[in-house]
Amino acid sequence: MTSDLWQWSAVETAAAIRQGKVSCAEAVDAALSRLAEVNQPVNAVTVDLSVEAREAATRADAVVHSGVALGPLHGVPITIKENVDQAGQSNPNGVPAFEEIVADQDSPIVANLRKAGAIIIGRTNTPEFSLRWFTDNPLRGLTMNPWHDGVTPGGSSGGAAAAVVLGIGDIAHGNDLGGSLRYPAYACGVATIRPSFGRVPSFNPSGAEERPPTLQLMAVQGPIAREVRDVRLALAAMAQADTRDPWWVPAPLQGPAPATPIRVAATKAPAGIACHEAVARAIDDAAGHLSNAGYAVEAVDPPLMAEIAECWRTLLMTDTRVMTEASIQEFGSEDIKQVLDHYMAASNTRDLNGYVRALADRTRLLRAWSQFMEDYPLVLAPVSQVPPFPQLEDLGGAARVKRMLDEQSMLYGVNVLGLPSAAVPTGLADGVPTGVQIIGPRLREDLCLDAAEAVERGVGVLARRLWERT
Repeated sequence: MTSDLWQWSAVETAAAIRQGKVSCAEAVDAALSRLAEVNQPVNAVTVDLSVEAREAATRADAVVHSGVALGPLHGVPITIKENVDQAGQSNPNGVPAFEEIVADQDSPIVANLRKAGAIIIGRTNTPEFSLRWFTDNPLRGLTMNPWHDGVTPGGSSGGAAAAVVLGIGDIAHGNDLGGSLRYPAYACGVATIRPSFGRVPSFNPSGAEERPPTLQLMAVQGPIAREVRDVRLALAAMAQADTRDPWWVPAPLQGPAPATPIRVAATKAPAGIACHEAVARAIDDAAGHLSNAGYAVEAVDPPLMAEIAECWRTLLMTDTRVMTEASIQEFGSEDIKQVLDHYMAASNTRDLNGYVRALADRTRLLRAWSQFMEDYPLVLAPVSQVPPFPQLEDLGGAARVKRMLDEQSMLYGVNVLGLPSAAVPTGLADGVPTGVQIIGPRLREDLCLDAAEAVERGVGVLARRLWERT
C-alpha cells in the first residue's frame, strides 16, 4: 500500500498519518528511499539528513500515539534550501568560504515548519550568493533539470524545485528576490506561491548584519510543491508569526470574496517584450482553463512594467554594490564575479541622491498597480518571456546577460511591487515544462492559488508525466 508513498501529495500524506493509515516513519522512509534512488545524477539535495529525519519520524509517531493534537504537516517530509538557518546545519549559500557557518538556531521559516510537524529530510542546492537563475556553485556543484540535462532547473531555488518534482519530499522550501521561487517552479514543472511582502516571517540569525534595504522589501520565503493544494497547506504553516521579523503582517490568509466573474488581465508582452511562441501558447492555454472556470479573461497589458523592471535593477544593484559586492569579490568564484559585473553593466546603479529618489518613486509604481487591480484583481502573465534557459547561459557575455534581464522583466518586476504571485505548469513544449504566473492584490494569495488550481484542474499534475518517463 505504501510502495508509492513518495508520490502522494502533502495533503494526502498528512491526512493518512492523522487517520493512522500510514506512519510518519513510513512517509519519511519512502521519501528517503526516493532520494537515494534519484538524487545523485541531479544533485538537488546537497545535505542528506536521513539519520536526523528517521529519528524525528520516530518521535513524531510517538506524538501520534499519544493522542495530542497534530500540526497540519505532521510527519510530512520536506526539504530546506541552503541559504536559511537550520539549527546545527551549515548555511553556506553556495560559497566554500561560508561552509563553516553553522546555525545555532532555526530561522523563522524552519521554526514554523517544524511547529507544523514537518520533517526535514535534506537541504537543497542554490547558486553562489543565491544570485543566478542557474543552480551551480563551487561548493556543491551543478544541479540538473530532471526533465532535460541541457536546461536550467532555475535559480536560485533550483535544487528545491528539482527535488520536489522528483518526489524527494512533498514540499520544498525556497525564497524569491528576483523570481527564485517562480522561475525554478516554471523550469521544473511544479507549483509555488511568491507570498506578499510581510506574509511569511524571515530572518537569518547567523547573518553578520541586516540585509540591504531592498532585500528587506523584495525578498520573500515560500513553498514549492507538485500540487497547488500542497502549496496552500505549506503557506499556512510558513506564515505564522515570529517576532524576529518586524515586517510580518497579521493578516488572514482568506480574504473577502471578490465580485464575480473575477476579471483577469492577460499579457503576452510585458515591458514591451513579446513572448516566445511556446510561452504565448502557455498564456492562451491558461486563459482557456480560467475562462472555463468562470473567470473573465481579457488581453490587457498591466501598467509601467518597463519602469518597474528598471526600478528593480537600479535598487537591487545599487544595494549590492554598497553592501554585498565586496564579499562577492573576496569570496566568490570567477563565474559569479563575471555574472555580477554583467548585471551591474546592465543596471543603472545610482549615487545616494539617485538611490533615495528611485526608492521614493517605487511608491508611484505600486500606486499604479493598486489602481489597475481595482479593475483587474488578477494578472495572467509569463513567468519568463522565453522557455527555460540552456544551462549556464548567463556565462555567455554581457550582451546575453542584458538580454536575459529583459526576458525576465515580468518575473522580477513582481518583487518590486511586493505582490503575491502563483506559478503553475501548463504542459510541456519540446519535452520541457511551460507555465504561467498569476499575480494578485497584496495579501490575497488565496485569489492567486484559487486561479492556479483552476489551471491545474485543466492540465493535471505535471510531475506524474516525469515519473512515467523515469
